[in-house]
Amino acid sequence: MSAPETAPVSPPETVPETVPGTGNGTAPARPVAVLIGPPGSGKSTLARELARRLGVTARDTDADVEAAAGRAIPDIFVDDGEPAFRELERLAVEAALAGHDGVLALGGGAVLDPRTEALLAGHRVVFLDVKIADAARRIGFNRERPLLLGNPRARWTQLMTDRRPVYERIATVRVETDGRTPAEVAEVVLAELPELAGLAERAQRADRADRADRADRAVAPSRPHRSR
Repeated sequence: MSAPETAPVSPPETVPETVPGTGNGTAPARPVAVLIGPPGSGKSTLARELARRLGVTARDTDADVEAAAGRAIPDIFVDDGEPAFRELERLAVEAALAGHDGVLALGGGAVLDPRTEALLAGHRVVFLDVKIADAARRIGFNRERPLLLGNPRARWTQLMTDRRPVYERIATVRVETDGRTPAEVAEVVLAELPELAGLAERAQRADRADRADRADRAVAPSRPHRSR
């Protein structure tokens, strides 16, 4: 009697390796870090610096709002009012948290919406803290800041007093930016978040390998053309 036939056994399914927070492989896209803080804390600048080190892209929800509205933020405030701006901002943050896999900078007041605060749960959130002297030096308290009209220093101080508890409640880490360059702040952020430091090291290795490969191709002798 012949042995009964057995169904072929399929090899176990392999799952592609993913890096948490990068959106590669099968994992959903999500920011590697989200930057929050008051006006003048350096969120947009640091987003670009961190993105460069991590080999990802930077995104700013203020820029997303302006792109969606086709107007500058001060014009939205004047024409439509703050509630209309905040709704555009909330939608921009929601979309970025669900679809961006780089470094994300939020507008200073975005975290005040409870729905946004809830969406930030589980993300790496960096609170960039700053004192008024450095904030004033960075942004100049100009007229492009609608919430700082009137007495800019007094308005900024009040905004920070109101928002600080929310920033601190949401943040994974708090980093002081006073007297520091963007590169120095980035170093502190990477030191506070070892998983990001590992990602930065991988990005640097990949960049070095790419540079070496391009250099090798540049100096390699060209193959002689063979006539037919």
